[in-house]
Amino acid sequence: MADAVVFDMDGVLVESEHLWEELWAAYAAERGRAWGPEQTRDVQGMSAPEWAAYLTRFCAAGDPATSTEREVVDGMVQALADGRIGLLPGAREMITGAAELAPVALASSAPRRVIDAVLVHHGVDHHFKATVSSAEVERGKPSPDVYLAAARALGVAPERCLAVEDSSNGLRAAAAAGMTVVAIPNPQYPPAEDALAAAAYRSSDHHAVRDFLLSRLETRGE
Repeated sequence: MADAVVFDMDGVLVESEHLWEELWAAYAAERGRAWGPEQTRDVQGMSAPEWAAYLTRFCAAGDPATSTEREVVDGMVQALADGRIGLLPGAREMITGAAELAPVALASSAPRRVIDAVLVHHGVDHHFKATVSSAEVERGKPSPDVYLAAARALGVAPERCLAVEDSSNGLRAAAAAGMTVVAIPNPQYPPAEDALAAAAYRSSDHHAVRDFLLSRLETRGE
């Protein structure tokens, strides 16, 4: 059974994966390069410094990676302000239901500025006992660093945590951390079968995932 829940953000709580791809592609197009699905697969799960370095190399434009990151992140913050980053159906109920029974954390590849803005914008920030960005640990997903950091911040052993993920590298990261993996497969960016194989439960329905999480949390202490 479990004592805590650690959520991913993009593709699990909010519909935003397509916006990251849109912004990466726009940045590349402005520099005469065509960004495609292969490049998106390469960077999904990377921390902001990691994907900014990749995008900068891909464009070969001579921009510093910090400038690349700032331009893309500014675009995401503007997309949020424009109402383009909505909570996925059932995500609010999933968060609040879990938070009523156990501490919850966030382990996201998004940079700190986007994490804080999204959670505050949707009024769910107070439910999270800890939030960790991959930019704040040594390695991004598929390495387990961000999940291990979230567990440490909660004071809960990783093997006592449920991790909710949608992408291949996120699923791999949570599994590598030793957590019980719950998959919400992203239909636009379907995770690889080897990554899904690590999931103890999978569903594209947030309400079904909520019920599974609660079933694992309600038996705490028994």
